[in-house]
Amino acid sequence: MDHTRTLFFTGKGGVGKTSLSCATGLALAEAGKRVLIVSTDPASNLDEVLGTPLGQTPCAIAGAPGLFALNIDPEAAAHDYKERMVAPYRGILPAAAIASMEEQFSGACTVEIAAFDEFAKLLGDPAATLGFDHVIFDTAPTGHTLRLLTLPSAWTDFIASSTGGASCLGPLAGLEKQKALYAATVAQLSDPATTTIVLVARAEVSALREAERTRHELQDLGVRNLRLALNGVFAAGQTGDDVALAMEGRGRDAVAEMPAGLSLLPRDQFPFLPRGTVGLDSLQSLFRPAPAFVPSPEPFAPGRLPAGLVPLLDDLEAAGHGVIMTMGKGGVGKTTMAAALAVALAARGHKVVLSTTDPAAHLAATMAGEASNLCVARIDPEAEVARYRDEVLAKAGASLDESGRAMLEEDLRSPCTEEIAVFRAFARTVEGGKDGFVVLDTAPTGHTILLLDAAEAYHREVLRTQADMPDAVRNLLPRLRDPSFTRILIVTLAEATPVHEAERLAQDLGRAGITPYAWVINQSLLASGTAHPLLAQRGRYEMAFIRKVSDELAPRTALVPWQADVPVGKTGLLRLVR
Repeated sequence: MDHTRTLFFTGKGGVGKTSLSCATGLALAEAGKRVLIVSTDPASNLDEVLGTPLGQTPCAIAGAPGLFALNIDPEAAAHDYKERMVAPYRGILPAAAIASMEEQFSGACTVEIAAFDEFAKLLGDPAATLGFDHVIFDTAPTGHTLRLLTLPSAWTDFIASSTGGASCLGPLAGLEKQKALYAATVAQLSDPATTTIVLVARAEVSALREAERTRHELQDLGVRNLRLALNGVFAAGQTGDDVALAMEGRGRDAVAEMPAGLSLLPRDQFPFLPRGTVGLDSLQSLFRPAPAFVPSPEPFAPGRLPAGLVPLLDDLEAAGHGVIMTMGKGGVGKTTMAAALAVALAARGHKVVLSTTDPAAHLAATMAGEASNLCVARIDPEAEVARYRDEVLAKAGASLDESGRAMLEEDLRSPCTEEIAVFRAFARTVEGGKDGFVVLDTAPTGHTILLLDAAEAYHREVLRTQADMPDAVRNLLPRLRDPSFTRILIVTLAEATPVHEAERLAQDLGRAGITPYAWVINQSLLASGTAHPLLAQRGRYEMAFIRKVSDELAPRTALVPWQADVPVGKTGLLRLVR
């Protein structure tokens, strides 16, 4: 791979962006370069993969001379951003005015602006990374990443059209003076001499489809220096094992049917590894030939494993109505689990709404058709923004003069409006659990937690532009905290990073007053019955994580085997709950 100074690793959740970005940084450092790895993912696990606690400033990685890393922590960045905006007025304005300013900076909009501000500082200001030969960005799952990459244009367009200064009150204060930095950020992203975007995918139809969508959208942004990295490519070898042959065949077919535009990109390929890529030794194995496999001489007896989805489905059905939410790290199968449970409940005669708050929205591809008693929906940001704008202009703008209405319309053109509109749609969807089952496929962990934590802040933000608050918004947090109304299912894989990420998610939910109902361990090779040496080794590796979840972390656990046939469409999804 030819390395420009700046590299982005992006792609569908769970494809191995962090592993490849860290392995690339390590290889460059071993070649004598000074390298900085930056995570822009709200749910970053960079610390765990590199084996070094990280902060918001470059930290040297133990055991890897020349390699440094940092996390852009959105919450910490928002706190610092708010303090920069408010601090000059402390002791000058009355306490009530200061309190009002702090409220304006308490929403998810501020978090996004602050995180972007840090990102732009690193990418658009050469002085910020002057001491490094390469800067590698380990980006968030695709939906968040694309929003991050389009923000330079979004904010620049908004500032340029803002005749009276940014009227989005608190969060947008002071953006005018950042215009030069944001312009430099846009230029840096689209300069092929300095920036390469690596589209990371697995040899899977959904991951390659996501990579192709990303390719199109990046090209629309003027970003054309792209590469494709195929990760986790599995070769079965000489075997009669059904699972191994299915895994190899599925990957081969997915690559053969790759979209034409994607297939023309320069491509790098990385092998399937039987163990996780945590620690420097594991990362080095991505760029070095694997040693010959030596099977363990000791027999392996896993003992009793958790049950599948059927007992969990029975418990969920007994409530008769309510909200079921699948949550977890990107790529663990939240969409598949949500769709399987929704189809199974509908097959048992219940009216079900299946919806998603995920910006990447893979639900339609997973469903692959209609099912009786089931309504499939998606929270569409563009439609929700249009609805919200019309509603605000009709209510709050009716009594304004021409100048006041123009200011309100300007305010509603800001990128903050989308966050508010999508949040309201989420609240409306949850409200539907009063009359039937609502199954929500939520966005990857960081996005979801920001959404849930934003409830109180959005109460205030909605009041700022509208005289009344919808009942759905007013009742959202009580409904999410009511275990008889909302059941949170944490979906994970039997691997180190997804389990640790899920554990942090459970802790975050606990602080928000929300108790998970169950954990689902998905795509287990141990439960698949495979006898292939490499896959069986991976199955043994899973055992410790299955035990940790079932014995320590989860009130109830379901274990779902890796499926030889892709679980899409009604028939494929129902196989998961047999």
